[in-house]
Amino acid sequence: MRYLTAGESHGPQLTTILDGVPAGMPLVAEDINDQLHRRQKGHGRGRRMQIEKDTAEIMAGVRHGLTLGSPIALVVENNDWKHWTTIMGQAPLDQEDENDVKRKISRPRPGHADLNGALKYGHRDMRNVLERSSARETTVRVAAGAVAKKLLSLLGIEIASHVIEIGGVKATETHYQSIAELAEKTENSPVRCIDPVAEKKMMDAIDNAKQNGDSIGGVVEVIVEGMPSGVGSYVHYDRKLDAKVATAIISINAFKGVEFGIGFESARKPGSEVHDEIIWDKENGYSRKTNRLGGFEGGMTTGMPIVVRGVMKPIPTLYKPLQSVDIETKEPFSASIERSDSCAVPAAAVVAESAVAWELAAAIVDQFYSDRFDTLAEQVRQYREYARNF
Repeated sequence: MRYLTAGESHGPQLTTILDGVPAGMPLVAEDINDQLHRRQKGHGRGRRMQIEKDTAEIMAGVRHGLTLGSPIALVVENNDWKHWTTIMGQAPLDQEDENDVKRKISRPRPGHADLNGALKYGHRDMRNVLERSSARETTVRVAAGAVAKKLLSLLGIEIASHVIEIGGVKATETHYQSIAELAEKTENSPVRCIDPVAEKKMMDAIDNAKQNGDSIGGVVEVIVEGMPSGVGSYVHYDRKLDAKVATAIISINAFKGVEFGIGFESARKPGSEVHDEIIWDKENGYSRKTNRLGGFEGGMTTGMPIVVRGVMKPIPTLYKPLQSVDIETKEPFSASIERSDSCAVPAAAVVAESAVAWELAAAIVDQFYSDRFDTLAEQVRQYREYARNF
């Protein structure tokens, strides 16, 4: 399975094409739009969420509620496009029109792709960079992830996420009985945190940052239950599934760190307090006494819950702008302000879910015969039975 996305933040639409999804898998637009709605929620979001009510239209690859096995094309229209038709239009401009086009950007914003992208592609107007490097692109990544989540769910694999830290405020009450309970609690929280005390403090921290013209980041955690053991591979670096998941997390806009299980804490502990002892019983087969390694050993799943965390830096677009340099005049200035959120960590948790879901679904499809979904489901069932009795 693979996918590509296309589109600019203020362009007419965002598009993604998904290849390799098995034929015969149930899929309707609501499966995707439910996830897009989740991405737009969260305390600290900016005015863009009031403008865009994201919904996806299935343009290809699905007929009568079932996937065809051919590429799936999804489109999300940008409602704000009507205000940007001249600035972001595709047709060439004559000299008079070019002089009328406003909002050319020659002043790179610290923390963004503006300057590096301009250097790479030779853009004197850095709008050509920021329009694509914008986190708006995660809209269709969530759409792609929704298809992956559907596939996983039909195979008995469930995924959820929650926020465990925002602006230095850490959740201490993070226990839950099931993935379903975790998902329900986070949907009812403005910051997707299941600790009610930390939730209030996180919201206060977001409000304070916004009042001060600043932004704050945080940490999200994604949990997956039901993955069979032995998915992935140890034989090559680029087939290790935890490495693929880590890459997917880091590829999300503004993410700067990733860890599995106890992660960086393992550097401060002896091996006896890091590795998970193996146990066996007739009903469940092999499992682990603990899950400190977060569901991975040797680049493969262990059958234990996958636990992966991502660190999101504060959004670099500030209403208290930092200093930069104009690429035309070389004069210093205070960086320009674009419409932005003071905190997007709750929404980023949903994006992280989608990123993880895609990599896990792709690994399942890669490991088992997957032209037909019914055959895939039967192979996964048989493999689980094999692993249980190994």
